[in-house]
Amino acid sequence: MVFICIILFFFRPFILQGKLPIPSDTIIGLYHPFLDLYAKDNPRGIQFKNFLITDPVRQQYPWRELAISIEKTLHVSLWNPYNAAGAPLVGNFQSAVFYPLNFLFFLLPFSLGWSLLIVIQPLLGGLFLYYYLVHMRLSKWASILGAITFSFSGFSIAWLEWNTIGHVAMWLPLILLSIDKILRFYSSNESRRGGTSREVLCWSSIFLFSLISSFFAGHLQTFFYLFIVSLCYLFARWVQNGKDKKIIFLFSIYYSLFFLITSIQWIPTLLFILESARNVDQVHNWQKDGWFIPWQHIIQFIAPDFFGNPATLNYWGVWNYGEFIGYIGIFPLIAAVLCLFFRRDKKTLFFGSIFFLSLLFSLPTFLAKAPFFFNIPFLSTAQPTRLLFITDFSLAILCALGFDYFLKRQREIIYPVGFLGMLFGCLWFFVFYGNKIVLLVSSEHIEIAKRNMIFPTGIYLVCAFLSFYLLLFSKRNQRITIVIYAVIVGITVFDLFRFAYKFTPFTNKEYLFPQTKTISFLQKNQDNFRIMTTDSQILPPNFSVMYRLQSIDGYDPLYLRRYGELIAASERGKADINPPFGFNRIITPHRYDSKIIDLLGVKYVLSLSDISSPKLTKVFQEGQTRVYENKNVFPRVFFVEKVKWVDNKQQAIEAMFDKNIDLRKTAIVEKRTFISGAQYPTNFSRGKAHIILYTPNKIIVETDNANDGFLVLTDSNYSTWKAKIYYDKNIWFFPEPVKDGNIPFVDFNFRGVFVDRGKNRVVFYNEILSDIFSNL
Repeated sequence: MVFICIILFFFRPFILQGKLPIPSDTIIGLYHPFLDLYAKDNPRGIQFKNFLITDPVRQQYPWRELAISIEKTLHVSLWNPYNAAGAPLVGNFQSAVFYPLNFLFFLLPFSLGWSLLIVIQPLLGGLFLYYYLVHMRLSKWASILGAITFSFSGFSIAWLEWNTIGHVAMWLPLILLSIDKILRFYSSNESRRGGTSREVLCWSSIFLFSLISSFFAGHLQTFFYLFIVSLCYLFARWVQNGKDKKIIFLFSIYYSLFFLITSIQWIPTLLFILESARNVDQVHNWQKDGWFIPWQHIIQFIAPDFFGNPATLNYWGVWNYGEFIGYIGIFPLIAAVLCLFFRRDKKTLFFGSIFFLSLLFSLPTFLAKAPFFFNIPFLSTAQPTRLLFITDFSLAILCALGFDYFLKRQREIIYPVGFLGMLFGCLWFFVFYGNKIVLLVSSEHIEIAKRNMIFPTGIYLVCAFLSFYLLLFSKRNQRITIVIYAVIVGITVFDLFRFAYKFTPFTNKEYLFPQTKTISFLQKNQDNFRIMTTDSQILPPNFSVMYRLQSIDGYDPLYLRRYGELIAASERGKADINPPFGFNRIITPHRYDSKIIDLLGVKYVLSLSDISSPKLTKVFQEGQTRVYENKNVFPRVFFVEKVKWVDNKQQAIEAMFDKNIDLRKTAIVEKRTFISGAQYPTNFSRGKAHIILYTPNKIIVETDNANDGFLVLTDSNYSTWKAKIYYDKNIWFFPEPVKDGNIPFVDFNFRGVFVDRGKNRVVFYNEILSDIFSNL
């Protein structure tokens, strides 16, 4: 109950003031046209708390909102048509389409459900760890300290508002607890004490549900680390409990069920990865500063803001503050060091090993670089700083073990307190004399470090005093001793809350994707056309999802390689599709004069400055945001007169930039993706085509053509999309399809089908829906 009250107190801005734990202040504080909306009353803009936290509103929130809105129509969230000319949604792991706790979105408004999920992360994660620590026979004081440390550790707070990573991580203690419960039942001693098969069935269900929920929560890399740790823990406990072969057989069944159930997520994700640019877009990232935790940033374990803080705009460390912050509080660190120095048991050995290994592979060591040297799949594109999840989780358990040890034997506390005091002394020596020793550190940065050393040093001194008091006087008055225990826990809460509040924004509801005049104009006039911007400050990638506007930009660690190559060539202005593309997950085409932009169906171009172009006409303006209409825009579907057959995508992109080829009249089709046999017709009739239904999972086009034709749809092609064509204009449900199969790559990235003469209906659909269509 005490822990629950602590969590609720932390979220009091949400509970009492109605503010959302969502960084929506960055929406109206950083981007147009939202800046224009508030410009009249706030000419200098609205202040936002933390510029580093933009991804939750630029990625996770829009993706999940779209997925839930599709699921509410009783359809599977297969496709996102609103970014990058269309992209997989279920294959996008971070959309968390199948996460069990998504049920909240079906009961509550989306923003409220999202906020509650954020509250649930530290709440359930801490409770699960508390009960796991109690199960380990630790005192309640130690268990509460461990739960608080895990829930408000640097890693947990840094990723709190992403609403994916924390949900993956929070299931780990429950997984470990369920493993222990199952193994204890099958141990020779416990089974004789009256354990029941119902109990083991219950814990088996909890284990399977926790593992599946963690997988579905929306972050594959974090789950991979969790899975490895839980597997190592299972092996260690199995060895400790006598190597019973029945246990291996039982957990083999559990893991088989896990892989079977989660296949609805990992199969589409694997397919997306195989067709994505992940292996070329981020292949060289590991050589950049910040890919590993820089050695000097270990300082942040004892002084989190030594290098400043993005929320106070004075961060001077390497790259990204949120990637390196592993702070767990001063006293928890003292207790963890005490555990590592003096506690001798298998628990300390296991979690101490996990702690050191996680640091070993997240720092720029030879072992950490090995997966990148040898280009090991998945690991070679995964940023190792996320191992801080395992580091902080291990430290939370070690601090609980250490505090439990301290409650029984206070004498050894002098050593970790002295060790930490020595580290603080070294840091203070640096801030006073560092600019004389390390010439690259400016005096301004030294002053920032000096200011941010004061608070953790004060916390350390208080914790040191209380520790020594207990060492000297704990046996004299038990009541005072208990009060001091409570004070230590309270100081830890105060320490971690100060760190968390400094980093975490709570924002007004009206800041969350407000409606503007520009957006209203675009919504009224879109009609299956797309938009683009000439400036990254305008309606950034994925924002368009929230307004159901189709855009050609996108921001995703996974994006279709074909689309990335096409946009790279468009931005370069030539038939060059060679990597690297330079996107680094964010595709933001700005070259509006390219004919690729016309082909993509870009009807409106948004700009912060005046544009002089013969094909663009200004049709709207709100504040600094200008909207131009593209007169050369292609329709979403159209017939062509000719087909130019090419052998590969290089020939396709060269043909796309051939000035003698009019893409309105000629389609570029790759032979290897064409499945109709060896005949390659070239001349066709240009008829009429009209979209009568456009949804994320299905598109229906009515056609009318005097002779056989070739129809082009300028949506990104993907292996799950299929096409069927139906005869007979007079009936809605058609008895038999005349063509059914894969769609070839047309105009490098898009879709196209042959259509017989007459009035037909072309249906593009996702493969998962094929059974439904076959029964029409």
